[in-house]
Amino acid sequence: EVQLVESGGGLVQPGGSLRLSCAASGFTFSSYAMSWVRQAPGKGLEWVSAINSGGGTTSYRHSVEGRFTISRDNAKNTIYLKMNSLKPEDTAVYYCAKSERGDGSVVAGMDEYDYWGQGTQVTVSS
Repeated sequence: EVQLVESGGGLVQPGGSLRLSCAASGFTFSSYAMSWVRQAPGKGLEWVSAINSGGGTTSYRHSVEGRFTISRDNAKNTIYLKMNSLKPEDTAVYYCAKSERGDGSVVAGMDEYDYWGQGTQVTVSS
C-alpha cells in the first residue's frame, strides 16, 4: 500500500522558516519524481515544486523561487521542502504527491499524480 505522510507544518511569523517532510512507503521511491502542491483557503490546488527521481533536478513556481528548496533522501524514502522568508500568501495546506510517470523526470508545473499525502497546514501570520 502506497503511503505519503507529511509533517512539519505549523504557525510561523512572516519572515520565518519551516521544513516540511514527506515520508513515503509502498513503492520504489527512488524511481519516481515527487512534488509539493498547496491549497490556500478557498482556492484551488497550486503546484509549488518538484524534484526528479535522483534528486539532481528541481523546479519551482516563480513566487517561491529563491525562498523554498526541495530535496530528497532516497535512503530514507523522504522528500523535504525547506521554506524560508515565509509570507502570509504562503499560508496553505501543503501536500506531497507522487508522479505516476515512471521515467523519474521533473515536469515544471502540475504533473499527473497517482498518490497524495494527507497534507500539513502551514500558517504564516503575525
